Amino acid sequence: MITFPILSLITFLPLLGVFLILCVQGNEKAVASNARSIALVTSLVTFALSVYMYMGFDKSSADFQFVERFDWLPGFNIAYKMGVDGISVFFLLLSTLLTPICILASWESIQKRVREYMMAFLLLETMMLGMFSALDLILFYVFFEGVLIPMFVIIGVWGGKNRVYAAFKFFLYTLLGSVLMLIAILSMYHQFGTADIPTLMQASVPLTMQKWVWLAFLASFAVKVPMWPVHTWLPDAHVEAPTAGSVILAGVLLKMGGYGFLRLSLPMLPEASQYFTPLIFSLSVIAVIYTSLVALAQEDMKKLIAYSSVAHMGFVTIGIFTLTTQGLQGAMFQMLSHGVVASALFLCVGVVYDRLHTREIARYGGLVENMPRYAVVFMIFMLASVGLPGTSGFVGEFLVLLGVYQVNTLVTFLAATGVVLGAAYMLYLYKRVVFGELTHSDVKAMPDMNIREIAIFAPLVALVFWMGVYPSSFINPMAPALEKVITRYNSANADTLQVPVDDTLLQKKE
Repeated sequence: MITFPILSLITFLPLLGVFLILCVQGNEKAVASNARSIALVTSLVTFALSVYMYMGFDKSSADFQFVERFDWLPGFNIAYKMGVDGISVFFLLLSTLLTPICILASWESIQKRVREYMMAFLLLETMMLGMFSALDLILFYVFFEGVLIPMFVIIGVWGGKNRVYAAFKFFLYTLLGSVLMLIAILSMYHQFGTADIPTLMQASVPLTMQKWVWLAFLASFAVKVPMWPVHTWLPDAHVEAPTAGSVILAGVLLKMGGYGFLRLSLPMLPEASQYFTPLIFSLSVIAVIYTSLVALAQEDMKKLIAYSSVAHMGFVTIGIFTLTTQGLQGAMFQMLSHGVVASALFLCVGVVYDRLHTREIARYGGLVENMPRYAVVFMIFMLASVGLPGTSGFVGEFLVLLGVYQVNTLVTFLAATGVVLGAAYMLYLYKRVVFGELTHSDVKAMPDMNIREIAIFAPLVALVFWMGVYPSSFINPMAPALEKVITRYNSANADTLQVPVDDTLLQKKE
């Protein structure tokens, strides 16, 4: 039984690392070395704490656990309130896992302003963890927007040659949607006199207000996912960001939109969610097909994987708005799987980029001859992205298609074309990079992965197979919280419900 405020400790521990790095003295080389070590140790301790927290997590409960509440602005009924359920606990674990991996991945590639770089990553970790734990709308918004600042700095300072353009595009796209979300949050607060998320989940919001608030939330979450047509910032941000920046962007930041739909849009605005479901299906199907076709035409490795991320997140939004048990579980599983697989694919690009300093696909070829270990690792994550049975990618896509089939067969068929196109562009990428003739002398001279790089990939490889072979260890803990969302949605739409209630849910009620 955990009796101390573990969520606050996990969330703000990285800030202690920021403070310690600030206190480091000495010459530039010593400062850089100490900053790396402090950041790595801090992030590993944070990950260990999050695992300890998960061990004490009641996996059969749909309620929020480890809840902490302190009056923040008592005169306005706004509190510092933290808690996790089966939905948010996995995003917490994903964030704390990827942060030390990012720091390890930057160990040699980042040589300038190392102190500031490590501080930015630890600050980013605090903002991500706070956002997934927040149970007050105002607190949620503070952390949700706080993520922008360190990410903007990471892309803008340590990115590629067009980094400033990419950083500002990322910032402005995200900020515009978030301003509308702030207005929606203030309107909810004005209507009910509280910003408490569990309270607002049970509130009866007038239908007209629901629709406007839902659209305002969509403006913010759609950019974060990102949904078509507000996805154009993502390829630029990925291409210009350093490898670790792309890992966090794909692994965690894209999940903030999906998490927002699950945490706020569906429980608080169930009737509006039903009303706008055809819109979400349409945008998601376009995203899956269009961005898959665009990915086929890419010559830059990072851009190809970035467009594939938009297509995979299209599956997530389809699954969320099926409002079936399988659809929601598939969407959650797909987010976690994509967080691991896309992060690993960007790390794979980083391995060869560190050696040759180009991401152009045509510059490579024949890497299987001199980098066999790299070829195997790259193959595992490529096949997981395609959705090979036995890997994490298969389970999420299968459950989403199973869920949407109960609701709309046309959407199922169109979404399934994304699976075929996904196999096409990923196999095409792998063939051109790994197979073929080893013609370039500089490519021939590239050494295989070292111990540090193997250590980075080992936990991700293990996770891909664990999730693929034993998915129930992830699905069972999230199921009660997801069923609570479905129950809330069904009760609110009892009179006008068009989406059939899932059979498994009916059997459980009987």
